[in-house]
Amino acid sequence: MIHHCVRFSIRPGAAPQELEAALDSLRHQGETIPSVRSYLVGRDHGGAYEWGATFQIDDLDGYWEYLVHPAHRHTDEIGLPLVDRFVSFDLTDDTDPEVGSRIAELHRRRYEADPGLTELVSALGEYEGSAAPGPHAA
Repeated sequence: MIHHCVRFSIRPGAAPQELEAALDSLRHQGETIPSVRSYLVGRDHGGAYEWGATFQIDDLDGYWEYLVHPAHRHTDEIGLPLVDRFVSFDLTDDTDPEVGSRIAELHRRRYEADPGLTELVSALGEYEGSAAPGPHAA
């Protein structure tokens, strides 16, 4: 099982209705992407971020389905321009020591296949996560 988690803060001056549309789009991902078993979207408490989401996915095949699903891409398109700081991470009970590098490879494949997405992520004020593209790459 993989729990894909994101935490983010919104740029000053972002319109409340745009933020609500982005949060609704995150919820829509959880409701429509077949590989998502459960999800939560809400306020982030106890850290430097304002919002967060988590998506529970069975395996790497499901993770790939989640990453490339049109509902996910739509959220990126309307949500990332509102985001200042963003972090993504994954928790898993998979005992394979290579699972982290396999997750990172899925992200790299996605960025390579979608230059527009790479541009959106590269425009964030701060990004931490698997295979971060652009100036944020580690």
